Amino acid sequence: MKRTEFPATVILADGCFPEHEIPLGCLRNASRIICCDGAAASLIEFGLEPFAIVGDCDSLDPWIIDKYAEKIFEDADQETNDLTKAVRWCYESGYKDIVILGATGKREDHTIGNISLLAEYARTIRIIMVTDTGTFYPFLESCRVPSLPGQQVSVFSIDPETEITSSGLKYPLVKRKLRNWWEATLNEAESDYINLEFKDGAVIIYMVF
Repeated sequence: MKRTEFPATVILADGCFPEHEIPLGCLRNASRIICCDGAAASLIEFGLEPFAIVGDCDSLDPWIIDKYAEKIFEDADQETNDLTKAVRWCYESGYKDIVILGATGKREDHTIGNISLLAEYARTIRIIMVTDTGTFYPFLESCRVPSLPGQQVSVFSIDPETEITSSGLKYPLVKRKLRNWWEATLNEAESDYINLEFKDGAVIIYMVF
């Protein structure tokens, strides 16, 4: 995906702040940046202003609360994390084409949780997650994804009973049920497109830049 194709709405999570030129370019070119709670401090230090700050506000510095009071939307729901709260706020505000940044790093359990949540978010909005090494794309039905020959690709199935058939991959999947997360990792694109055929499930594709 070219940088010019990234959505204008960015959610910045409170993981590791982006360092690679692609997520940083996405951040700089965003029309609006919604920060997950403590991510606001990192964004401000980077030199950009938050469009909104969403979360339980337990990690906001007092000066941020004072300066950005009108942009803070507190959500005390303890059944979800701050990333989900930010996604929900975007949906309710009419922003339904989103890229997530800063959602990996720091803690592995948070990283795994945030990636898996993409499959839930994809039920109501168009969303991707960009990291310092590549992009995660969630799909709820068969898909065709642009690629480059030689590009590294991994496929993850949320439901181990989902049968997946692929074309355009060096190591093809043929009615394959992915019983564990590692089973379809470290694959490689062989053409300009990757096709995955499946139904009754959710699949997340990771593509290295």
